[in-house]
Amino acid sequence: MPVAEQAILMPDEEFRLLRDLVYAHSGLYFGDDAKYLLEKRLGRRLATHQLKSYREYYQFLKFNRKREQELEEIMDLLTTNETYFFREAYQLNAFSDEILPELCKRKQAAGEPRRIRIWSAGCSSGEEPYTIAMLLLEQQCLQGWQLEIVGTDISQRVLHQARRGIYGRSAFRMTDDYYLLKYFEPQDGSFRIADRVRQLVTISHLNLLDSTRMAMLGSFDLIFCRNVIIYFDLAVKKQVIASFHGALRDGGFLLLGHSESLMNISTLFTLRHYKNDMVYQKPLLSSAGGMS
Repeated sequence: MPVAEQAILMPDEEFRLLRDLVYAHSGLYFGDDAKYLLEKRLGRRLATHQLKSYREYYQFLKFNRKREQELEEIMDLLTTNETYFFREAYQLNAFSDEILPELCKRKQAAGEPRRIRIWSAGCSSGEEPYTIAMLLLEQQCLQGWQLEIVGTDISQRVLHQARRGIYGRSAFRMTDDYYLLKYFEPQDGSFRIADRVRQLVTISHLNLLDSTRMAMLGSFDLIFCRNVIIYFDLAVKKQVIASFHGALRDGGFLLLGHSESLMNISTLFTLRHYKNDMVYQKPLLSSAGGMS
């Protein structure tokens, strides 16, 4: 029987080896109850490379010259990328109606450059950074400002979709027709994001455990990282949140998913209560030069 047709089982030892390798690479942790998921999703990679066991596959991932390319394939297989435009609207209302005007006023009062940089970490197929871009374009106080959104993800497959900027109807289930008509162009039954939105967004591949690449992104006024850290264990959560803290300018904001919090993870941020939502803020430096 050809290797591609075999149902190859994943022994417990091989499961632990592969799980730990994936964890070390990406921070994604799979508990013992996820063995079947890894077996099912990685089984097709054994067939692709004509390997006879998961131990052979583990050796491939450790030592083959194409290991980095294969790890990218694994990330595409193992990551969940369900998203849509204007997801978690109450948080976006806080962002648009409360946080952005506050940032505008603070920068103007301090005589800072008229510039806003935002990071969409775990941007998936692009709906989040493009949503942010549309909301920025709607802000009267930002007319004439330099606006930049950086969208990153570990999955090359979804990043390709984000760069294309073409979406089917399901991506707009929470989108008001106002935005659809103003910022999209119909294209063969789908919708293409307008160039004036696209030009605000840069899409890049990034592993959140790669501290060197993260440092190269520069500093940000605001970071969206929604429904990402739930896939990490406590140690990786602490590492990633510390990196976000370092990437934020003083007074910058961190917006997590509705089911996520920094409880038992970090005390570096202040929890701000807005009318529409609660978000985390990196404390501003005090006038004495210290940090409260």
